[in-house]
Formats: sequence, structure tokens, C-alpha cells
Amino acid sequence: MTENIAIQVDHLSKMYKLYDKPSDRFKEAMGIKKKRYYKEHYALRDVSMDVKQGECVGIIGTNGSGKSTILKIITGTLNPTAGSVTVNGRISALLELGAGFNMEYTGIENIYLNGTMMGFAREEIDQRLEGILQFADIGEFVHQPVKTYSSGMFVRLAFAVAINIDPEILIVDEALSVGDVFFQAKCYHKFEEFKRMGKTILFVSHDLGSVAKYCDRVILLNQGVKAAEGNPKEIIDIYKQILVGKDGGTSNQQEQEKEAEKEIPDILKQDFSGSWKSHIQLNPDLLDYGEKYAEIVDFCLRDESGDITTSIVKNTFFQICMKVRFHRNIQDPIFAFTIKDLQGTEVTGTNTMYENISCGPVKEGEEKTVVFTQKMNLQGRSYLLSLGCVGFSDNRFTVYHRIYDCCDINVISDKNTVGFYDMDSKVQIQ
Repeated sequence: MTENIAIQVDHLSKMYKLYDKPSDRFKEAMGIKKKRYYKEHYALRDVSMDVKQGECVGIIGTNGSGKSTILKIITGTLNPTAGSVTVNGRISALLELGAGFNMEYTGIENIYLNGTMMGFAREEIDQRLEGILQFADIGEFVHQPVKTYSSGMFVRLAFAVAINIDPEILIVDEALSVGDVFFQAKCYHKFEEFKRMGKTILFVSHDLGSVAKYCDRVILLNQGVKAAEGNPKEIIDIYKQILVGKDGGTSNQQEQEKEAEKEIPDILKQDFSGSWKSHIQLNPDLLDYGEKYAEIVDFCLRDESGDITTSIVKNTFFQICMKVRFHRNIQDPIFAFTIKDLQGTEVTGTNTMYENISCGPVKEGEEKTVVFTQKMNLQGRSYLLSLGCVGFSDNRFTVYHRIYDCCDINVISDKNTVGFYDMDSKVQIQ
């Protein structure tokens, strides 16, 4: 291992044994029959990578791609099946915040407990205590048992302990969005301070905007295998192709930047195998209701190149598309979409009535394709999409079909402002 390498992962694999039923595990342990009772599942397969000192490397991939597994092996909380990991430097890992806390201990006692577990002497913890308390900012509650804390206070203290021990290597797994918005800002400031100090950072996140902004290099994992490695923009583009089921090859040739106003290809003239929604990850807990006089049978989001995806780059044009099949004759149905934040607040949305677009009468058995095209001006974060078809039957407002929270919208941004909406300000200083 060369001196300028902070983390070296060499042909790493992690295999889990999956049993159909608990008795199979018992039979194998007892050696009742000389047969294998399990199926092999590789969370990681032959993954190699190097992280240089002072480098910020991102790891991205779909759920189940092996991101958390590789971090746990690097931090020593999980043993590999094959391969090796070499770490050169003291690690602070923001993986499962507060995992080492004793709920009966006070906040102060847990600070010393965690510091000792990280290898610090009491004198070293004493030197860092004031910084930890200032960062957590939970006041006199630090002298109370942590079992009395709110969830927000708990993660604030856990984050403060992990981030203020002056590590040489920082490992972050989706931990920068804890607490309220002000504490989140403090977390990102600390993260940027670590970057300026030249600390080594391994960063795992579904927030592709943060990955693009902070990382020098990005590694893409797909089904436990390293699929690609390179600069953030290139790898994020490949990741988006994987999300929509494309090959996602590792060609280094980059497409030229598209103009923002470029027309998105006509969805009706493009060849998509299967339904549109089969190309995106759907919410298994979506709310589906209505009289079903009309039915939303298919839907998707499309970026400005025409690809079906739920990841949209901020300040680019995108489309929300849906197919509606009618089971009755209906006079002038209204088509709508709503975008909400993860807390359920409606952020924006529109419908064909607001837009002064009339569908006119439709007959039973007809199918209409509705396409809303707009510019993405929301801040970089995750949102939820809802779709609807409503109208008036016998002069009574009727919900024909609504699908709430059918899928997510991940807005990728390297610049966020205050609130939900970016006013795209132009600033002059003289």
C-alpha cells in the first residue's frame, strides 16, 4: 500500500447464505445430510478501489447495490467473505448514528463512552468536549439520560460526537440530512470544512446533487459489482441509464451540453419496451382511489433527452406523462399532477383546467395520453409525485382516479437556495 493511499479495497466479496426456512439452517449446522441447504447471495463481488489521501470519493448505486455493505467492511463492523481492506488513518464513520449509545446514560456520559470506544484517552475527550456540546446545541439536556431525548436531539448529539473527533478519514452514509434545516446547514458547513482541511472523505448518498458538488471522483456499484468509476458527471449519467434499465456502458465520450429549451422527443414516437412505469421504481405504499370512470393505466417522468427516469437535473426541462383509459363517456375530464415534499406538503402542481386546456368529450374505451412539460426549478432533494383525473358528473365533482405518491422525483442540483423554489437570481456587485 503506497503512502498516499488512505483506503485500499482489494478484490472484496461478501456472500450471505439465504435459507428457505429456519430448519434448513439447523440441518446444515448438525450435518444431518451432506447437502447445501442455502442459496448464495453476493452483496459484493470482486470489488477493488483506492481512495487517495485528501480525496473525496462518492459511492452511488441503487438500493441493494452493496454501498452500505462495503462501508461496514471498511469500518470493521462486518467481515468480508473474500478479499481485503487496508486503511491508513483514523476513521470516523457516520453510518448508524448513535449505535453505540447507552440509553440509560446521560449525553455527557455517552460522549465519553463513544470517545473511549474510538480510542481516545479521557484527556483527549476533555479537549473536544466543548466543541461537541456547541455543535450539538441541545442545552441542559446533555445532563439527562438520552432515553428522554427527542429523535432530533438524539441524532444531533450522535452526529456531533462523530464529527468532532478530528478524524483523518471521514465515512458518511446518508447522514448529512439529520435534524432541522439549521442543523443540516451546520452539518454541510462542517463537511465543507473537512474538505478544505484536506481530509479523506468517503461519501455515500442518494442525493446526486451533493455527490456532484462535493466529490472529486465517483464509484458506481450495481448489484454488488463495480460498474464504473470516473468524474461525477460521467458516472451520474451512467447511473441514470441504469435507473431506466439501459446498459449504462462505460464510454468516456461525453455528449455535448444540451440547450435548455431543446424540444423533448415525442414520447408517442419512441420505442419503450413494456409499460412506462415498468422503467421506474414505484412506491409500494401508493394510495389509489376513485370511482374508476377513468383509470390512469400508465405514467412516467422523462428528462430533456427523452429518457424515462425519476432523476431530473435542476434548471432543465422535463415531462410528466400519463395514459388514461376511459370506462364511461365523460364530458371534458381534467388531468392533474401534484408534487409534494417527503413530509406531505404540496409544493407545486397544476391541471388542465388551470392551464386552460380542454380535452373535450371522450367515449368509453378511448385512451388519452397527457404530457405536462415544464422547467425544473425546485431545489435539489427528493419529492413525491401524485397524479389524477377528475371532472363533473351530473354537475357533481367526481374523482375518477387518483394515485397519490406513486413515485419519487429526485432533483439533482449543485446549487440550492432557500425554500422549495429557486428564483434564479442574477446578482451584481459594484
